[in-house]
Amino acid sequence: MAEIFEEYVTVGGKRLRKGYTTGTCAAAAAAAAAYLLTTGERPALVEVELPQGRRINLPLARLELTKEGALAAVTKDGGDDPDVTSGLDICAEVRLTDDGNISIAGGPGIGVVTLAGLKVPVGRPAINPTPRAMLEQNLRRVLPKGKGAAVTLSVPGGEETAKRTFNPRLGIMGGISILGSTGIVNPMSEDALKQSLKVELAVLHNRLPQDMPVIFAVGNYGLDFLHSRGIAAENVLKISNYLGFMLDAARELGVKNLLLVGHIGKLVKVSGGIFYTHSHTADARLEILTAYAALAGGGADVLRRVYAANTTSAACAEIDAAGLAEVYRLVAENAARRARTYTYDEIEVGALLFGDENRLLYAEETARRQLIQLEAAANGKAAEL
Repeated sequence: MAEIFEEYVTVGGKRLRKGYTTGTCAAAAAAAAAYLLTTGERPALVEVELPQGRRINLPLARLELTKEGALAAVTKDGGDDPDVTSGLDICAEVRLTDDGNISIAGGPGIGVVTLAGLKVPVGRPAINPTPRAMLEQNLRRVLPKGKGAAVTLSVPGGEETAKRTFNPRLGIMGGISILGSTGIVNPMSEDALKQSLKVELAVLHNRLPQDMPVIFAVGNYGLDFLHSRGIAAENVLKISNYLGFMLDAARELGVKNLLLVGHIGKLVKVSGGIFYTHSHTADARLEILTAYAALAGGGADVLRRVYAANTTSAACAEIDAAGLAEVYRLVAENAARRARTYTYDEIEVGALLFGDENRLLYAEETARRQLIQLEAAANGKAAEL
């Protein structure tokens, strides 16, 4: 008999249970509803394929026929990770079609995007691209050849729960988002994670040649950007939101050469002196960008649009349209300066700034030297900036 997904990760001596995302729940529920329609069977578990190809089994909270098709629900379980969406039923009602196409709509409890700058267009349900692709992929595994499906996702209680998330601030109204890039939730104790990062830094620092820069990837996208530039991952430490803690750790360990690599949504905070970059604690991105846009010569109308932008990406679109590339120089140079000051000028810090789709925005002078050094050490060629 298939076993229900149950995995653990040990962090700081604690055994923490993994969970699964709203995207995984939605894909599993849709697949289960389609399975009932095509076979007439009502299994207790549903198999779902994750983005990397792995398959896991989840329990069904609900599976029944409806007037037009079938409805299934999977209860969101974030494991030991604190998550306000845990316990919600992610429902999918499926109606079979003969056109071979798959359509995905949002029902009650699924938020709707009302402001530009997110991965989902304005007016569409807040179902991110990876979960959407995962849902379609799992339906294709179940549907007979030539058959299509019309899917409506819903989340009872989703609208109330969304009020305790950042969705309203992002312009996602009326419910939660369907999210997840890997399908699995990996829980982390914050203190344990910080100590683990400190240990990783010590190992990295000891392994690298003395004059080689340690690379801090600030946020989740830094590794992808560095990979796109040919920078070896073994020289990089992804530090999450803990820049201040990690700068202290670097100073304590005797690091002398450090490169910060971050998306503008993270480094703009550092440029304003914010060293814990999670938006729940500190978020002055638009205010800082507005100030830099003013310093770069932006007019009052441009400043108002930057300040009123829904996301950093939307603000960057306004900055680009106004031809204010000087803003990116200010972000990168001030981020490097602030970090150097934070370490009492004991660490030489460079800053490499990028935007959406791994677009290089600015590399300040120290970062340019460091990149040339890193690239030369890798293959004898200078990095292209």
